[in-house]
Amino acid sequence: MNPGDVVLPNERLSWPRTIGIGAQHVVAMCGATFLVPLLTGFPPSTTLFFTAVGTLLFFLITAGRLPSYLGSSFALIAPIQAVTASLGAPYALGGIIAVGATLALVGLIVHFAGVRWIDAAMPPVVTGAIVALIGLNLAPAAWKWVQEGPITAVVTIVSICLVTVLFKGILGRLSILIGVLIGYVAAVLQGQVDFSGVGEAAWFGFPQFHTPAFSVSTLGLFLPVVFVLVAENVGHVKSVSAMTGENLDDVTGRALMADGVSTMLAGSGGGSGTTTYAENIGVMAATRVYSTAAYVVAACVALALSMLPKFGALIEAIPHAVLGGAGTVLYGMIGMLGV
Repeated sequence: MNPGDVVLPNERLSWPRTIGIGAQHVVAMCGATFLVPLLTGFPPSTTLFFTAVGTLLFFLITAGRLPSYLGSSFALIAPIQAVTASLGAPYALGGIIAVGATLALVGLIVHFAGVRWIDAAMPPVVTGAIVALIGLNLAPAAWKWVQEGPITAVVTIVSICLVTVLFKGILGRLSILIGVLIGYVAAVLQGQVDFSGVGEAAWFGFPQFHTPAFSVSTLGLFLPVVFVLVAENVGHVKSVSAMTGENLDDVTGRALMADGVSTMLAGSGGGSGTTTYAENIGVMAATRVYSTAAYVVAACVALALSMLPKFGALIEAIPHAVLGGAGTVLYGMIGMLGV
């Protein structure tokens, strides 16, 4: 491979290079993937486990034609928080399963009927309004955590904004991860972090799994999220098609089904719902490597990390002030995307 060469989805690099690219994808998705369970109260290791399994399923269902890592979906934060507060986490998991089942059904229809009808059924004004409402509704929750440690939160917010503005390419895509790490360090220096859980955690072990419960009353909160997930998946397919020069429209239905199955699986065991990630598109654009083998490597690395309880405890030790700062920026960005 020469500098500037494009590696297509079905092409393979040497294993050392593939592992290196896969590791970059893990770093790219980590910040956002962990932020969702931390904001919703779900175990981070469990969510990481199901994103890894979901990515492997995505690879199999799409026959290795569409490069993608399935990370945690921001669109599900609001309904998860609302249902968890009123009915409990098991019912939130049931809602996630309902979203996944509906998304898989949409994927099945797209697979046989084509993708054009989606543009008519889901105009930008509809998906944009839903996304904007999600961001605006979440903002107050983030602000409560900001008040627990204003200095730490401000450091996190400023760090994320500076990285986003000053850096392009991969570094710019890692703004949330870098900002959270800087905020974490600031919290440690101020004595705001309790590492006792890290010391007590085992080195190896399976993540915590939880059983879902179901209530029809939750569907009104969860099902609108399907519109967002469909838009994200279709947008991902179009982006990869544009970057590789390959027509991948025939894979759209399979991609939607794969994400639906992955989301159902996550909900059945205690993980957040999944979606395709723009962060990983950024890595592909920077490296020009679209080989799906890199995502298999990324999924295997994530799977291994999910089985290290000490790693999970280190993530769970992140103070609310850091999460509040990151959430403030994130929810603002979500709201602006909708507009």
